[in-house]
Amino acid sequence: MKDMDKLLAELAEDAASVRPAPHPYWLGLKLAVAGLAYLALLLAASGFRADLAAAASHPLYLAELALLALIFFATALSGALLAFPDLHQKHMLALAPAGMFALLWLVILLAWQADHPPAPLPVHSYQCTLSIAGVALPPAVWTFLALRRYASTHYYWTGGVAVLSAFSLGAMWLRLHEVNDSIRHVIEWHYLPMIAAGMLGVWLGKLLLRW
Repeated sequence: MKDMDKLLAELAEDAASVRPAPHPYWLGLKLAVAGLAYLALLLAASGFRADLAAAASHPLYLAELALLALIFFATALSGALLAFPDLHQKHMLALAPAGMFALLWLVILLAWQADHPPAPLPVHSYQCTLSIAGVALPPAVWTFLALRRYASTHYYWTGGVAVLSAFSLGAMWLRLHEVNDSIRHVIEWHYLPMIAAGMLGVWLGKLLLRW
């Protein structure tokens, strides 16, 4: 019995202290603050669109920007919740990005109907998708690295949310920087690729977050 007590005491002394995981709200806040700081640096380097004041006079443009911001915040929080197996019993909050994304598409469809006569297409096309993807790459990398430290059992959804978060940040930057009022262009080269990016994130979640 004494040998057993001695063994237990030695094991207790040798046990490394485990740092408790942060609350998902705190983790989501850190991801959101990092993304906003990154967006601010991007806009400081690239500048805002020259006609921002005129564009801001259109309610649907402001609604689009607001929903992109809501998607970003919702995905940051959702990713943090999904990093934990039980989602901290906040299942509805974890699903919030789906609702925000649906509202964004509703605003885009309203803008499509209001675009008469249609605004002229810009001279570029796929370059916007490449720009958004390039801007989204760093936040996607740091989000995956942050979430890999936890024990998510919802890696498909977590990966999709992580990439959608990064892509929404890139889309927000481009809508604030690019002089463009063509809803057709925005749908084709900004938001349809966002759906494809989310699907890619689902695959990356299985590849990178599964344990």
